[in-house]
Amino acid sequence: MAVKKASEMFSKSLIEDVHRWGCMKQTGVSLRYMMEFGSTPTEKNLLISAQFLHKELPIRIARRAIELETLPYGLSEKPAVLKVRDWYVESFRDMRAFPEIKDTADEKEFTQMIKAVKVRHNNVVPMMALGVNQLKKGMKLYEKLDEIHQFLDRFYMSRIGIRMLIGQHVELHNPNPPLHTVGYIHTKMSPMEVARNASEDARSICFREYGSAPEINIYGDPSFTFPYVPTHLHLMVYELVKNSLRAVQERFVDSDRVAPPIRIIVADGIEDVTIKVSDEGGGIPRSGLPKIFTYLYSTARNPLEEDVDLGTADVPVTMAGYGYGLPISRLYARYFGGDLQIISMEGYGTDAYLHLSRLGDSQEPLP
Repeated sequence: MAVKKASEMFSKSLIEDVHRWGCMKQTGVSLRYMMEFGSTPTEKNLLISAQFLHKELPIRIARRAIELETLPYGLSEKPAVLKVRDWYVESFRDMRAFPEIKDTADEKEFTQMIKAVKVRHNNVVPMMALGVNQLKKGMKLYEKLDEIHQFLDRFYMSRIGIRMLIGQHVELHNPNPPLHTVGYIHTKMSPMEVARNASEDARSICFREYGSAPEINIYGDPSFTFPYVPTHLHLMVYELVKNSLRAVQERFVDSDRVAPPIRIIVADGIEDVTIKVSDEGGGIPRSGLPKIFTYLYSTARNPLEEDVDLGTADVPVTMAGYGYGLPISRLYARYFGGDLQIISMEGYGTDAYLHLSRLGDSQEPLP
């Protein structure tokens, strides 16, 4: 397949527009601001929100489109990466083609358009993983590629932000929002409840793969709540528990001993809510710890295979397939001012500490 640069695929004026907008300053918002602004989704507020997104989203999308054209080691030329770049340029074109938003009718139309943009980008993560795999096949020393790790961190962090802004705006149109929700944000989210649901999901995957699964014990105050995005927390806890289940299951598969339970502890501090996931799955050697947050290190199989139709493939939701779970979970934690740390005792087990900022006033990181 002949590689086509964006300049050949799209008009010269569009590419110039991408570069012009990619130089503009991005504007970050905080969880607290999203929550306070969205708590009264009047027509006026929805109009203000749409006008902000009409200017902000093209800047963020243009930055990523430019970066996708200039990646090192020939990554930009890989067919899967070209496909992702096309999605970004097409979304930029749709945004820029949309006229000024002046009234509620414009705002409703704009909301439908950005909804379609979000769907277009659904498969970006596995598609980029496929591109990285296409690169890996032709290289020997792929663990040295710090530039690609840094690019993917920026790229996926930006993607989390874009999807949060679009999803938040779209969800504010829900005529019957669930109790205590403001768009994607739950103002009284119980971390215990989310951890329990995520654990049950991970355990059912474990059952499906191994035929059995270790017990999971959760400790904390069931009545404690704080404002956060439940889908983000679910994704992070699910990933950590899934890794622990796999480690314990594989360590005790041929043992006479009953597999020890995984322990989840939820602690509510003044600044942070911390969730610790502890297992006795044998741990990770110290030399392997730096690798667990890289995108180029995975023994798992990508659910998107080479022969897949790059445009329409329906990709499994699980992140197990391409080893991106931990680095992407850490980005989700950092997006609202938190973090994820992994501490391991080789020969015993692993503790994952998920820190979530309770204050909600840190600005989005804007790569």
